[in-house]
Amino acid sequence: MANLNGKVAIVTGASKGIGAGIAKGLAEAGATVVVNYSSSREGAERVVSVISEFGGKAIAVQGDISKAADVERLFEETKKAFGTPSILVNNAGIFEFQPVEDVTEALFYRHYNINVLGPILTTQQALKHFPKEGGSIINIGTIASKTPVPTTMLYASSKGAVDTMTLALAKELGSRNIRVNTVAPGYTDTEGNAGFVASKAGKAFAATTPLGGRFGQPEDITPTVVFLASDDAAWLTGERINASGGVH
Repeated sequence: MANLNGKVAIVTGASKGIGAGIAKGLAEAGATVVVNYSSSREGAERVVSVISEFGGKAIAVQGDISKAADVERLFEETKKAFGTPSILVNNAGIFEFQPVEDVTEALFYRHYNINVLGPILTTQQALKHFPKEGGSIINIGTIASKTPVPTTMLYASSKGAVDTMTLALAKELGSRNIRVNTVAPGYTDTEGNAGFVASKAGKAFAATTPLGGRFGQPEDITPTVVFLASDDAAWLTGERINASGGVH
């Protein structure tokens, strides 16, 4: 695994699921990790406890990434506890699938405030806090941004915006040696979609995965994120890497 010794990482939405797996993986690679959460303090502290058990360093910091004041506090608390961050993983996001006729203004703004505005706000703070040597921003997208299925319009389109944001920021921030990439998971077994995973339809979806005929696990996504966070990926920016077991 890549060496992240001496680096400080912030992972948003890391109290469970893919975010929790990423936080643990970054810590295992040597990074000091800030586990951001919005509402599940218990989950975030559980992730911190696991990291501490294997000798890593981590703290949990509450913050709604769609609110500028919370994001500013997240970075300030990171700096106070561990020093200058150089890794940002924009993992926090929501998905709620509805047919188009049931989409409300509130649902639209919730998706775009968290999935799109959130990464913009965190990136703005990263520019204020990253060291002069630069750093790595990794956005967590989805294969659904390019291959959506019915009822996923809001989620897929908001993540499509993240894909475009990654490309634009990679060009804008390259002169500062800040790399920006996207990791796009496929169907992944997390707390948020446990019902679908267990359903007949879910099992049918899983069977279409070329690698193993199964849902992905957070641990399947983590190594790609750790690689992109490391100096091993120093010549990669503006990339979108599918971590999907071959599903496209």
